[in-house]
Amino acid sequence: MISIDMPPVRARRPWTRRRGARVDRAELESIGWSFTLFQRVTLDLRCGISPTCRSKPHPHRYRQLNPSQLNQEPPHMPLPTEERVSQLVAGLVERRGFDLEGVAISAAGTAHTRVVVTVDSDETASLDAVAELSSQISEALDEAGDFGDTPYLLEVTSPGIDRPLIELRHWRRARGRKVKVTLRPGVESPEEKGKSRFEARVGAATDTEVALVLGGKRKPHRVTVPLADIEFAVVQVEFSPPGAAELELAGGVAPGRPQPGAQEGPEVTEEATEADAAEVASDSSTEGIVE
Repeated sequence: MISIDMPPVRARRPWTRRRGARVDRAELESIGWSFTLFQRVTLDLRCGISPTCRSKPHPHRYRQLNPSQLNQEPPHMPLPTEERVSQLVAGLVERRGFDLEGVAISAAGTAHTRVVVTVDSDETASLDAVAELSSQISEALDEAGDFGDTPYLLEVTSPGIDRPLIELRHWRRARGRKVKVTLRPGVESPEEKGKSRFEARVGAATDTEVALVLGGKRKPHRVTVPLADIEFAVVQVEFSPPGAAELELAGGVAPGRPQPGAQEGPEVTEEATEADAAEVASDSSTEGIVE
């Protein structure tokens, strides 16, 4: 008789795991399964059981999240409005001899908020005065606590050349500068060709009207336009100085203001030190991150 050694037939386990089913080590051991220490720890972790506490899932390590809580940013304090910041700094700016021209709040990247405070005065402000004002504004905002723990980038600056002329003080400070004027619809234009949009040089301004010098260097002549007839006006960049007769009709440049078409800052020479060069290159704005 020939005998053939057949490999032992592996008995089917009485328990099979469905796809996605939760594995319980205690149930498997009850039906005769045995595990090594490594297998026990691995299986317990898959079951959501801490190796140090096998009776129930760890309350902190395996905390279940509601689907509505996923991909949500942590709660944060709402930022103050521009009107609120204006109220906080208006008195301080006025006591320092400046006019508050505006406050703008915007995002500066993902971690900071940018706060721009625009100020102006009759005379050109020095860098030291603007830096001191910036420090005082920062202290006032910190004392108010409206930003909470949110870091913000504070920038105190003077108006740019593209600032529209709205208030009477804007017209007086722009005396001697070239502007582009847009009249309201239906208003008779003083310009030679009757255009409602034209360039002129600003002259003296009163509460109700402003003198404008038309004609440029060739045929300068002065006209008077009511402020109520002007819809929009903005200062233009000049690369050459105006004519003497044109500037004389305008009444000269406002005190404390740079000459139009001339270099407003001193030239940096090769012999200048690094500190002098940095002071010349910087403008009238200061900024810093406050946390």
